[in-house]
Amino acid sequence: QVRLTESGGGSVQPGGSLRLSCEGFASIEGNGCMAWFRQTSGKEREQVARLYTVTDNKYYHASVKGRFTISRGDTKNTAYLQMNWLTPADSAVYYCAARVPGCTSRAQDFDYWGQGTQVVVSS
Repeated sequence: QVRLTESGGGSVQPGGSLRLSCEGFASIEGNGCMAWFRQTSGKEREQVARLYTVTDNKYYHASVKGRFTISRGDTKNTAYLQMNWLTPADSAVYYCAARVPGCTSRAQDFDYWGQGTQVVVSS
């Protein structure tokens, strides 16, 4: 059983930074996917970044490329999402997710989810 626990959301002004953390990935090590999604009211959950644990390949949504970075800790149990140059359009509930095996962009393919953390970007 994979249990994911997020932390790090909050409020920030436009142009600011936040780092989200998610613990609980140790059991998917070998052939799995760490991902971050976000969701706003009335919209579908969209993937903003993913990392394939076998190759360490990373993917970013076009809207966050160059501003967000997904990474994992040395123990492979924690995933991070470093978010820089935040804009109001980045405001959402952010979720970490895990999938075993393989790695995809679709929310319905992910088996395990964190509880979500709110990010508000406002002046």
